[in-house]
Amino acid sequence: MKTLVLGLGNPLLADDAVGLRVVQELRARLQDSEGVEVDEDYWGGLRLMERLIGYDRAIIVDAILTGAEPGTIHHLSPGEIPTQRSASGHDANLPTALELGREAGAHLPPNDDILLIGIEADDVLTFSEQCTPQVQAAIPRAVEAVLAALSKLSL
Repeated sequence: MKTLVLGLGNPLLADDAVGLRVVQELRARLQDSEGVEVDEDYWGGLRLMERLIGYDRAIIVDAILTGAEPGTIHHLSPGEIPTQRSASGHDANLPTALELGREAGAHLPPNDDILLIGIEADDVLTFSEQCTPQVQAAIPRAVEAVLAALSKLSL
């Protein structure tokens, strides 16, 4: 089984980079894990769907804005993912992109095998290479959430 752990975000926008920071922490810890690839990306929608092609499972780590306390860790399925980036007329949201990919014959993880670890952001608009303190403090918890999800997938 091939598993992708993918951190999403913009490294120049404060808390939007939290997904990238989490996978940077995970990269060394998972380097010897057979069948697990750890990577970073910057896209949602159709491009994210294309990145998932060829994998049996995926854990996506990204900043999220739901109104919860900054630093809160969310565990979501594709249908539960609130999105700003891909909710335009120029792209599709992830559930729609996955459906299109499957209809086109792409080998994609089933929705039940895609997990979003969302870290509640405070500031995704300020140009900064640093996360806000509450979000920075959540990175170790998000790393542990990914590791726990991977161990459940291995059962």
